[in-house]
Amino acid sequence: MSVRSACKHLHLGVSPRLVAVVMFSILFLLLLAPPLYAQSPGGQGASSGSESGQAAQAAGAVSYDALANTLEDPEARERLIEQLRTLAQADSAAQGEAASVTEPVPASGIAVLSQRVGASLQALTGQLGSDIQQTFSAFSRVGSSSGVTDGKLDIWMPALRVLALVIAATLVAYAVLRAVAGVLFRKLNTWIQRSSGAVAGGQGRGSGAVSRDIHPQSPYARSRARRMTLSRKLLGVVLAFVVDIGATLFAALAGYVATVALADHARLSGTFAFQFLTAFVLIEAVKSVSRAVFATRYEHLRLLPLEPETASYWNRWISLLIALTGYCLLVVVPVGQAVLAPSIGRLIGLVIMLCVYITALRVVWSQKASVKSGLLQRAEATETAVFGTLLRALGRTWHWLALAYFTVLLVASQAEQAAALAFMMSATVQSLVAVVVGALLAAGLVRLEARHLALPEHWNRNFPLLEQRVNSYKGPTLRGIRLALMVVIFLVVLDAWHAFDLGAWLDSDRGRATVALVLRVGIVLTTAALLWTVLASLIEHRVGAREGRRASEREKTLLMLFRNAAAIVIVTMTVLIVLSQIGIDIGPLIAGAGVVGLAIGFGAQKLVQDVITGVFIQLENGMNQNDIVEVAGRFGTVEKITVRSVGLRTLDGGYHLIPFSAIDTVSNHTRDFGYHYAEYNIAHREDVDQAVAQLETAFKDLMQDPAMAAEVLADIEIPGVTALNERGFSVRVLIKTTPGNQWMIQRAFNRLVKQRFDAAGIELPYPQTVLHFGRDRDGNAPEVDVRAIDAVRESVEK
Repeated sequence: MSVRSACKHLHLGVSPRLVAVVMFSILFLLLLAPPLYAQSPGGQGASSGSESGQAAQAAGAVSYDALANTLEDPEARERLIEQLRTLAQADSAAQGEAASVTEPVPASGIAVLSQRVGASLQALTGQLGSDIQQTFSAFSRVGSSSGVTDGKLDIWMPALRVLALVIAATLVAYAVLRAVAGVLFRKLNTWIQRSSGAVAGGQGRGSGAVSRDIHPQSPYARSRARRMTLSRKLLGVVLAFVVDIGATLFAALAGYVATVALADHARLSGTFAFQFLTAFVLIEAVKSVSRAVFATRYEHLRLLPLEPETASYWNRWISLLIALTGYCLLVVVPVGQAVLAPSIGRLIGLVIMLCVYITALRVVWSQKASVKSGLLQRAEATETAVFGTLLRALGRTWHWLALAYFTVLLVASQAEQAAALAFMMSATVQSLVAVVVGALLAAGLVRLEARHLALPEHWNRNFPLLEQRVNSYKGPTLRGIRLALMVVIFLVVLDAWHAFDLGAWLDSDRGRATVALVLRVGIVLTTAALLWTVLASLIEHRVGAREGRRASEREKTLLMLFRNAAAIVIVTMTVLIVLSQIGIDIGPLIAGAGVVGLAIGFGAQKLVQDVITGVFIQLENGMNQNDIVEVAGRFGTVEKITVRSVGLRTLDGGYHLIPFSAIDTVSNHTRDFGYHYAEYNIAHREDVDQAVAQLETAFKDLMQDPAMAAEVLADIEIPGVTALNERGFSVRVLIKTTPGNQWMIQRAFNRLVKQRFDAAGIELPYPQTVLHFGRDRDGNAPEVDVRAIDAVRESVEK
């Protein structure tokens, strides 16, 4: 097998996603050193056309020679046939997987996922068995002329030597550049530390960090100081990250120069070296993120609030796992497949990934309790409810998520080793971005929900309940949006790990129908809420005081009844429309409602009587809200009128709900006008005319009060003496008042009458007994028996 044909099977071990990720660094290296690459190993320049022609001729010669040798050897010919069959099976599996991807998404996503997992496990098991068999077959050739590598080691030996030298040159350059970067890191750490100290000092002195008008210990000053410190720290972390990435790129540039200087381009001896440089840039870039988060040596450049020992522990293990995984999948496995055999390379990758998996499980399980405790403490200290909930959930489940992550990494690395790292990187980045962006949006929604929405003053004056109603809508609406956001985040995370194809689902009929359904239901609910808000606000505006005019009680009652009826209609129509939008046929539902309504009409005649009686009472304007009425033996104020009952508040504070069917007579005391009607009893010995004069004087005193005079509609009426009885005589008084104020006039007038009668010495009668002794015709009374009087006295005393 020739070097070029082996490269065709190798494909550089890099998927298109990885090539896209590192394209900027490779282009950067190519732009910096085109003259070096144009030179031949001997130092003589040659055109690219002649080099490619010579390489093609050499590759063709080697390929024909290797093919002839293989066909002459029976054992080699059998191995070639087996390899071709294996490649044919792999191509068939790849075509079947591509066809399954292009097929429409079936109805059951769970069934599709289980089928994909089963097919992947079956293919992985078959591939593993084939790799073990081929590996044993390769090692069985130990001692033969071809050996384990089947002669490929001699072909790839120049590329391996170049790889070793490039690794050494790159690592040496990287060590030097990291030492130089360490100086910059220390300066950035010192700069952030001094800035933090200056802010704290300025805050304590009350100058520098805060203005003279702001107290240095005020919450605003402390908040601004924290923001200044945080901004400087973030700037320092970004600069340190850029420096770290720069060191990686320049070390890769040094390795690229070494590759160009050492490689023989005619024999493609720089293939492994370029493979290593690609892996080096990717892996060190990911490790730079870990170093930026933990910053083991520089406390002020550390993003997470961790102790130095904790940060060093996690940075060491994460960097080790990243390096083992990356270099295994991007360097060791491709080189092993090219030099030894594809089966041996895959088995080497399996062994290394199993070691990574076991190490990760041990680290995660040993730190389960400590990480949980730290996350829960951080959740208690956070001021945002969303982040607190997220941290508490993460603290309780982080170890299971980590175990699942490394399990997926192990399975993906064996299912498709060339694309495993690209898949894990893209899935991880997509999941993190989705969770972080979703958490930020959810936190914004929570803050918006906690904030009270204030409307302009003239709106509140004209529509007094509009602001309260809008704020009552805001909470459920924002919670619904937050729920939809969580669903979207969940689907994006599933799509990142290929557990759910979000793009294909959105392109499918079911996906489009679901999105359209959600939008239609949202539009229906929004329209119903908007219609109800406008209608209720207009009614409240009409009922309330506006332009110096107050609505009548009848108008208020009718508007409230219309408001309740409109609410029932809007709710009913909204429910029916929503049911129709989600696919429920409302025709049978309406027909069933008609049948049920008919049955209720026969079985609930009392209810129908209530409604009909209430309708006629309202049409005849029998009573309205705030009227003082007497119905069904109850006397009180009307507080509420519905379609079937009236709510009455009596003088003792009791609330009585009286159905209209129980009302035979309505006595309304607040229609047009009222009368203070009273019968004043006066002793027989008093002068009638003097008593009448005192009553008129009391009325004049009443009219001196502006508040009382405004409620009196006419002069006092005193028809005269209406009764003579054993106690005295009665004088009737009538005072015409505004509706509902007759009792107020009664209380005030009675007070003044009592004052006038007392001043004039007019006696109000009370029960008394007059004892007369018997007399003869001449008017002489007999002598009284004193003993009888004494006996009566003694009996009374006893």
